[in-house]
Amino acid sequence: MPGSGMSDPSGNDPGTNATPVLVELFTSEGCSSCPPADRLLQDLDRTQPVGGAQLIVLSEHVDYWNHIGWKDPYSSRFFSDRQSAYSDHFGLNSVYTPEMVVDGDAEFVGSDSHRARQACDEARSIQKVPVRISSVSLDGSSAIHAHVESGPVSRKADVIVVVALNHAESQVTAGENGGRRLTHVGVVQSLNKVGSLDVGKNFAQDVTLKLGPGTDTSNLRLIAFVQESGPGKVLGAALQRVQK
Repeated sequence: MPGSGMSDPSGNDPGTNATPVLVELFTSEGCSSCPPADRLLQDLDRTQPVGGAQLIVLSEHVDYWNHIGWKDPYSSRFFSDRQSAYSDHFGLNSVYTPEMVVDGDAEFVGSDSHRARQACDEARSIQKVPVRISSVSLDGSSAIHAHVESGPVSRKADVIVVVALNHAESQVTAGENGGRRLTHVGVVQSLNKVGSLDVGKNFAQDVTLKLGPGTDTSNLRLIAFVQESGPGKVLGAALQRVQK
């Protein structure tokens, strides 16, 4: 359902009728090919270049580059496993970085700006399930509370809620990017399945998401999306900035 988008947290409002499009980037600070893709993701988030679309970006740092001299502080085996599941979904022989996945339906080299815009434009034309995040509040610096809703789906799907950093950066001292200062956007801190949707059913639930020690609560955004299990196609998404 077009029209279910929400305002972009960077201040660029794509419009209340914008169709949300989820853009995931699998990346690593240990990979010399990844910084151009990281910059592209930041550009997509900041400029919102696809008319009629609200691009909701996620930076998911894999851990399989950590052995070559630099341990990516944002990396997790969880994201490597999620990427492997996508690799199976797309019938790929192996995983690679940087990889961009748009709405769980298209994948390509994450620094390919032309393909990124093309895939986002194609995703914009697909009818989406309305998703909404509301009643967002902080429990000190330990947790976020929110209410998540979704409209009905035509096939079974999972409801996923993400806590991500608006901005992150590192001074890399070793590995392939040694000596470089790298910046990122939408860096996923946690990605949790909070429920499931049966065919024809709505979803409405209060959720509590724990925050890691030392999390800067002024630097957070919440993303909720509905996705076919697998992971498969993303059927709808929403974003809400966390206000202290």
